[in-house]
Amino acid sequence: MPNWPQWRGPDSTGIAAAGAYPVTFSAADGVLWKSALPGKGCSTPVVWGDRIVLTAGVGEGTNGLDCAIGFEWATGKKRWQTELGRQRPGRHRRGSGSNPSPVTDGTRVYVYFKSGTLAALDFNGAVVWQTNLQQRYGKDTLWWDLGTSPVLAGGRLVVAVMQEENSYVVALDPATGREIWKKAREYPGREETRQSYTTPLVARSEGRDTLVLWGADHLTGHDAATGDLLWQCGGFNPENKPVWRVIASPALAQDIAVVPYGREQFVAGVRIGGSGDITAAARLWEKRGLGTDGASPLAFDGKACFVNFKGKMWCLDLETGNERWSALLPKGKGVFYSSPVLAGNTLYLCREEGDVYVCRVKDDGLTVLNQATLDDVFVASPVLLRDRLLLRGEKHLWCIGK
Repeated sequence: MPNWPQWRGPDSTGIAAAGAYPVTFSAADGVLWKSALPGKGCSTPVVWGDRIVLTAGVGEGTNGLDCAIGFEWATGKKRWQTELGRQRPGRHRRGSGSNPSPVTDGTRVYVYFKSGTLAALDFNGAVVWQTNLQQRYGKDTLWWDLGTSPVLAGGRLVVAVMQEENSYVVALDPATGREIWKKAREYPGREETRQSYTTPLVARSEGRDTLVLWGADHLTGHDAATGDLLWQCGGFNPENKPVWRVIASPALAQDIAVVPYGREQFVAGVRIGGSGDITAAARLWEKRGLGTDGASPLAFDGKACFVNFKGKMWCLDLETGNERWSALLPKGKGVFYSSPVLAGNTLYLCREEGDVYVCRVKDDGLTVLNQATLDDVFVASPVLLRDRLLLRGEKHLWCIGK
């Protein structure tokens, strides 16, 4: 049975398995079920077997609680809700204390919160272990709401903390929460530029998992087994500008990372791998005057696609950066925070204030197949699994199918 074990799917690419996913649907037609959520959160759900798990802050302000919640796949019925301590509420109007998405290995599900709480649960909601990274390693120095999600790599549970000061990456034993390794990840930079809300990528080659981290004007590769720095690529901020924090994570295909930065004004293609400082050799291309700041890009079939806040989309050649096409999505309310997901040549995107787009992506352009308006707010990324579309809103968890 196919599963959705982490943010952006089985390989953390935003690419779903082929399937008969819904295309023409609306709020009145095609909604198989929707379940009310007990609190606010921006985490994308994970799905394993018959269980859906997401996180939310339940209760108001600092009196609220960090919670993990389990639902049934077939019906959307809430099966359990586990409290994990006092929340730190979101500062951004669309943010929350539950921005990081869970990750699962099929045995346990791992959840992380702005409060620093990191926990492992079984699929009945029982806590296996729980810790707090901020109490263990130092306070959160991000200006906004923590956004990075934990990942599994090399048999380790890995969290990257890239912030104003005291940045590090740490690997824990998934079974116990015991520290396996912890490495500083510090680069000089002006205010806010050292801060990153991105999630690590896991590149697998030659039997080794490499963690690819993006933040502080550097793309870096680390051995997942030891945390050792394998390579680094800089040169993303030659004028040493301040407030160049990064939110959108890179995309990776054919050993090329598509790296957005500079607040929607830049995107670069970088050939990952090698050793030492690869800046001069690895940079394949750079484009100016276009990019994405919130929604992460997609890389597939020799192409890189991304959408900016206002709904302008670009498709670039992965090897050269040459523009293949650009398009403007139909008007809707709000901006794009949610990262798109692709199944075959069908693309799913969510606008902040309820518009869901289904598009056909071709080498020469984009065709909008459907625009549905749902009564909710969407920041989490879509889930495409078992011929269904799962959407996590601010108020409801939606399941759409034929």
